[in-house]
Amino acid sequence: MDQKDKQEDSPAIIARLQAKLKAQQKTIDVLMNAAEQRLSEGQSSMALLSQNLNLERIVQQKTETLQRQGEQLRNAMQDLQLTQTQLLHAQKMESVGRLAAGIAHEINTPAQFIGSNIDFLEGALGDFRRLVHALQRVLAAVACGSAIIETTREAENLLQEVDWEYLDTEIPAAVRQSREGIGRVNTIVRAMKEFSHPGGKEKALHDLNRIIDTTITVARNEWKYHAEMVTDFADALPQVPCLADEIGQVILNNIINASHAIAEKNKDSGEMGRITISTRLSGDQVEIRIEDTGTGIPAGIRDRIFDPFFTTKPVGQGTGQGLAIAHDVIVKKHGGTITCTSEENQGTIFTLRLPIQGR
Repeated sequence: MDQKDKQEDSPAIIARLQAKLKAQQKTIDVLMNAAEQRLSEGQSSMALLSQNLNLERIVQQKTETLQRQGEQLRNAMQDLQLTQTQLLHAQKMESVGRLAAGIAHEINTPAQFIGSNIDFLEGALGDFRRLVHALQRVLAAVACGSAIIETTREAENLLQEVDWEYLDTEIPAAVRQSREGIGRVNTIVRAMKEFSHPGGKEKALHDLNRIIDTTITVARNEWKYHAEMVTDFADALPQVPCLADEIGQVILNNIINASHAIAEKNKDSGEMGRITISTRLSGDQVEIRIEDTGTGIPAGIRDRIFDPFFTTKPVGQGTGQGLAIAHDVIVKKHGGTITCTSEENQGTIFTLRLPIQGR
C-alpha cells in the first residue's frame, strides 16, 4: 500500500472502528438495562443467577472485543501519524533535491568570478614583482651614487608598461568582489544547512524572520527569474515556539507556488512579477503574509486548495501535498491559522498566524 492509499484509508479505518466501539457499548448498556428490569420484576433466584451468569459471559466477550478494537484503533492512529511524518519528510527531500541544481548554480556564479579575480591577481603579482625589483635597483643606485638617472627612467618606463593606474584601481576592486563572492557562498551554504537540518520533535523558540530569510536564500533560483522579492519584516518580532524545519517547508511551498503562478501569468510577456513577504505582531499571534502578483486562484476551487493530493498543476509539476501539509503544520501542529484571499489575474495572498505562547 503506497502513501496515498494509507493517507486515504487510515481515516476510514479509524471511523469504522469508532463506530464499532460505540455499537458494542450500546449493546452492553441494553443488556444491563434488561437485567435490572428482570430483577425488578421479581424473578426466581435460579433464573436470576442464570441470567447474571449469561450476562457476565456476554459482558466479558464484549469487553474483550472492545479491547481488541481499541488496540486496532491505537494502531491505526499510529499508522496515520507515521504516514503524515513520512509524507512531510518525503516532500522535504523532494524540495532539497529540486533546489540542489539551483543552489549549485548560485554557488557557481560567485565561484567563477572569484576564480577570474584570482587569475587577474596572479598576473598583477608578476607586475608587482617587476616594479619592486626596479625600485630595489633605484635604491641601490642612490646608495652607490651611480646610474641614478638610468635606473629611475627604467622604473618610470616599467610603471607605464604595467599600467600602474589601472592596477591601482582594479586590484582593490578584485579583492572586494572576491570577498563579496565568498560571503555569498557562505550565506548560501549556511542557509542550506539550516534549511535541511532535521528539526526536533518538540517545539523550540525561533526567529521567524530568520527562518523566512533563510528559505528565501535557499529558493533564490526558483524565483529570481520570474519575480522581484520584497521583504517587510517587523522589528523586534518576538520568538515563536515552533518546529523550525516544518515552518521553513511551509514558507518554501508558498514561495514556489507564487513563483509558478507569476511565471504562468507572464509566460508570453516575460515581465517580472513580485513576491512580498511581511511579518508583524498581531495581538498574541505573529502574522506572516505572502503575497504574489500571479494568476490568482479560480473561485470555484479555492475551498479545495488544502485538500490532500488536489493540484491544478500538470502531471510531474505538483503532487497536491504542499498546501495540505502547510495546513496540517500550521493548524494542527501549531494551533495557528492559514487563510487565502485571491483574485484571478491579480494575485494571491496567504496569511499564516502562529500563537506566541504555542499550544
